[in-house]
Amino acid sequence: MDLVKSWNAIKEIFTQAQSSSMYCSIASVSQQGQPHLTPIGTIFLRHDQTGYFFDSYTHQLAENIKTNPKVCIMAVNASKGFWFKSLLVGRFSTIPAVRLYGEIGELRLATAQEIATVQKRISPLRWTKGSQLIWSNFTHVRDIRFSQAKPIEYPAMMPE
Repeated sequence: MDLVKSWNAIKEIFTQAQSSSMYCSIASVSQQGQPHLTPIGTIFLRHDQTGYFFDSYTHQLAENIKTNPKVCIMAVNASKGFWFKSLLVGRFSTIPAVRLYGEIGELRLATAQEIATVQKRISPLRWTKGSQLIWSNFTHVRDIRFSQAKPIEYPAMMPE
């Protein structure tokens, strides 16, 4: 999958994934070689094959990227409607999931625009107690520069 040519489709898969399951998974590797998955609900993709995420609770991920900043992010469209329709007709209308490979940068202060973007995403749930507990203090982000994309494929059902 060509990262540049497929970028708009990749961004759409990420939108569907975060809409249907509220997060994507970031895989990293510890200094001891142990794999680790971190669920992140605040990943945002830019137009230039880069992105960022708000880093508030990622203690193990933050530790892992000190020695190895390379990660793999997986986004899956988990919508029950998407899967039911796909299984019913025996074909996906779009790629169901994608893996993005890249490197995570240093922790930095979020810009006003980045904070406004995350506030817009969480606004439907802002009234909940959980939202107030975990999503009320976004201040820092990490940039991600992507180098490769691979679709998740189920060969018999892939779109043409």
